[in-house]
Amino acid sequence: MLVPLSLILLIDIVGSYFVVRHVANDVYDVELNEIAREMLLHVTHNKGEMGFDLAPEAERTLLLDKEDQVYYAIRTMDGNLIAGDPTLPVQTVIKSGKDTAYYDGVLQGQSVRVALLRGQPLLHPATEPVMIQVAETQVKRNRHERALLIQLILPQVLLILIAGILIWRGVAHGLAPLRKLQQEVGMRSHLDLSPIAADNVPGEVEPLVGAVNDLMTRVDAVLGFQGRFIADTAHQLRTPVAGLKAHIELALRENDLTQVKRALGHLYTSAERLSRLVSQLLSLARNEPNNVAVNFAPFDLNQLALRAAQEWVPLAYKKQIDLGFDTAGQPVLLNGEAARVTEMINNLVDNAIRYTPPGGRVTVHVRQDEHAHLIVSDDGARIPVEERTRIFERFHRLLGSHEEGSGLGLAIVHEIATLHNATITLEDDVDGVGNTFTVSFPVSHAPG
Repeated sequence: MLVPLSLILLIDIVGSYFVVRHVANDVYDVELNEIAREMLLHVTHNKGEMGFDLAPEAERTLLLDKEDQVYYAIRTMDGNLIAGDPTLPVQTVIKSGKDTAYYDGVLQGQSVRVALLRGQPLLHPATEPVMIQVAETQVKRNRHERALLIQLILPQVLLILIAGILIWRGVAHGLAPLRKLQQEVGMRSHLDLSPIAADNVPGEVEPLVGAVNDLMTRVDAVLGFQGRFIADTAHQLRTPVAGLKAHIELALRENDLTQVKRALGHLYTSAERLSRLVSQLLSLARNEPNNVAVNFAPFDLNQLALRAAQEWVPLAYKKQIDLGFDTAGQPVLLNGEAARVTEMINNLVDNAIRYTPPGGRVTVHVRQDEHAHLIVSDDGARIPVEERTRIFERFHRLLGSHEEGSGLGLAIVHEIATLHNATITLEDDVDGVGNTFTVSFPVSHAPG
């Protein structure tokens, strides 16, 4: 605020100086012009010679000034001196239509103001014109300019100072709520992400406070997810790590090579289970809707589902399960993240194979109407109706299930479906047994 006001004051002073200078020159230039015209009356012409017949006493009276020195010079148009001071600075240029010019010069080391009059001698109008210069030092001009400048500038300086004080007080008053807001935020704990109260905040700042509150809400959600994820991870890893430790201790105690191999086999199984749990935990963290950067691109759901299903053929064969694929018969184009949708298919197929008994069947279908549908059906044990609203929760496992699992597979499926604006439903298989999971993608309004 101080810099703009200072700049305004500087511009005002400079502008006022030129105005005052112009006014002072107008006043005193008139006097110089009158002296020059009086001298023009005394220019003579006798026998081809130009002369000047002003008496010395009259000359002294005409040039008398209490503060300044007045000089003059009368010349022909060729510049030949007729009378006066030959050291006066000469200027012969006068604007068209004018008979007088005014200019500043230096005489005997002093600044002078010069009036240049060009005219015909009034007593001898037939003769050639002459140039009359009247120069005056600028003592009284400068004194007059200073007095006018002070009278003009002082009220404006006071006005600008008063305006500056009022603006400063107004800004300070307007910023008081912001200072209070700053103190409130500064005193907060780094764990306090509650919204900032905007009751006394100026209207211009309310959008900023709203944006900060929105950001804090989102950060709180992300930190909450991270906290839950860390707690869940610690809880879920405790049992597998304890199992690994127990198997290692058992192997270390055994002397019988057969028992050691058996313990190592259990150890390998536990390590595989732990590896899968860690992989699913990381997948769950990656697919959290509030904690993921998406990069959608077009892909064919038919081809994607076929490639994903083929990867599970060895495991299905090992468990004596008939794994099939039923295509839509035409490309089913989606806009999404193919890697995440592949992960979704893998979890659905893994879940179906895991809970389908030997000799059963698992089928992956792709259909398209107004939506694109990914369907995974099996003829395993039916999931009770009362459990169907909870199976997509993290770490939820069906009671009475004898299969090893983390309870994360369907939670990952749900997160990826949400990320793609898809819906997921669970129904009984068409023949009344088993389960059918259907993920429906909005084709015409696919995200991205």
